[in-house]
Amino acid sequence: MKKITLAAMAATFLLGSSMLAMAEVKSLRGDLPLDAKAKPPHKARVMSKSGGYKRAWKLQPPLIPHKIDKERISLDENSCFRCHAPDTYKAEKAPMISKSHFKDPEHPSDKNFIRRRWFCYQCHVPQVEAKPLVENVFGQ
Repeated sequence: MKKITLAAMAATFLLGSSMLAMAEVKSLRGDLPLDAKAKPPHKARVMSKSGGYKRAWKLQPPLIPHKIDKERISLDENSCFRCHAPDTYKAEKAPMISKSHFKDPEHPSDKNFIRRRWFCYQCHVPQVEAKPLVENVFGQ
């Protein structure tokens, strides 16, 4: 009899605490039903900063300090090279692509750009003037 009572109490506690947790979750969509069309999000202005942004931690990929709307990266083309390649960066007064992007641990003798680092935006991102969607608790 005691086992049933303890099991029932535990189930009630777990169900109650999970329902409480669900009640506190808020959608970024607001109260809009899933099948309703949401209004388009506000398009924030891209920030430009001469000299770039300070990194938050030692190995953070540099943030992009300019607009990238007209830049193109596809399997055949990468417009970032127009300014950031080793043979053009000085004339463009832009930082050069990191030497780490040319070192392939699997092929140490190869001095070409590593193709798995071709899609710059998977690590490097522009900054916008926007209110955070959620509170930042990084480092707390």
